Amino acid sequence: MAKIGKELLDQLTSEGVQGPFVTIMLNTHVAHQDIEKDQLKFKNFVKEAKKRFNKRYSENDWQKFQEKTDTLLNDRNFWRSATASVAIILTTEETYVHRLSIAVDDQYYVGDTPYLLAIIKNAQFNYNYHLLGLNRDSMKLYYMENKQLSEVSLSEGAPTDIKKALGEEITGGNLNFRTQGNSSAAYHGVSAKDEEVEIDWVNYYQAVDTFLKEELENGEKLPLYLFALPENQTTFKKVAKYPYYDSSIAVSSSPAQLSVNEIEKGTQVIVDKLTAKEVKNYKELIERKFFDQLADIRQAASEGRVSHLFISTSNLIDGYGDNPEEEYDWRQVLNTLTNDTIRNGGDVFVLDQKDAPGEKELVAILRY
Repeated sequence: MAKIGKELLDQLTSEGVQGPFVTIMLNTHVAHQDIEKDQLKFKNFVKEAKKRFNKRYSENDWQKFQEKTDTLLNDRNFWRSATASVAIILTTEETYVHRLSIAVDDQYYVGDTPYLLAIIKNAQFNYNYHLLGLNRDSMKLYYMENKQLSEVSLSEGAPTDIKKALGEEITGGNLNFRTQGNSSAAYHGVSAKDEEVEIDWVNYYQAVDTFLKEELENGEKLPLYLFALPENQTTFKKVAKYPYYDSSIAVSSSPAQLSVNEIEKGTQVIVDKLTAKEVKNYKELIERKFFDQLADIRQAASEGRVSHLFISTSNLIDGYGDNPEEEYDWRQVLNTLTNDTIRNGGDVFVLDQKDAPGEKELVAILRY
């Protein structure tokens, strides 16, 4: 689970955050005309949320919620900084805004607990890591967060290319490099032996590895994966001593001349492999004691006996359904189970049914 999602869930379910809560889930856009539509939808949800709030919490004052929603509605930067969607969670004291990388079912919720299921789904299979785009004679470093890749700005002395890293220590004679699309580097005008060229190759990768060990700030201990041709992966693996480098997963392609967006698309290979590994671990949990009936799960969650709660996406039908009150209440039942599980130290997952333990629609793995 993505760290920022985990931290938000822990915060929202802590005893220090008191309801009632108003949650608005909204798909967002960047085009001017679409922004106006988003704002109108938000305004309508606020109106409906106010009605439900006044009906359910007649002893509470709506005014503080209205002030917070008005502030968001008039905040141009908020609407221009769109991601795929956004979760807005309000209390009388706080405004929580969580940007999501997934599409959501546009809805609003008013209740004793915040609506967490979309935040959980967004945080799953959402991996933070460093990516090293490595050619034979150059490198770039990237950071993946919330399914968005960005290039890391490196220090002046970073070994971004072999000449900067080795300088006068290049042993390959009058060796010139030119970058090509299907190969990390091509060589011409070589007056040195192939062995000398390989020495430069190894020395350069050692310099890159040293930079990672000594200069890269990584307090979160994020893994580092390679985006590199297979031969470059092999050579780097021989010399790498950076403790967070994971050689088990890589993108076997040349990053040369690729844009950040093109490299981001290529990282789907990493997501697929990490996801498969994670799902395999989930499926093995069915060997432990579990409940798959709502009444049993509800009691176990309230007692803190649930270590893992799996909710299939088949439970989350788009829209409010034929009966708005019934659909709303069912989602809130699931949401209450979620809050109880997290508050008592358990983990909650919203997965496609095929990925859940036993391929069940709703299952709780018990601690004891």
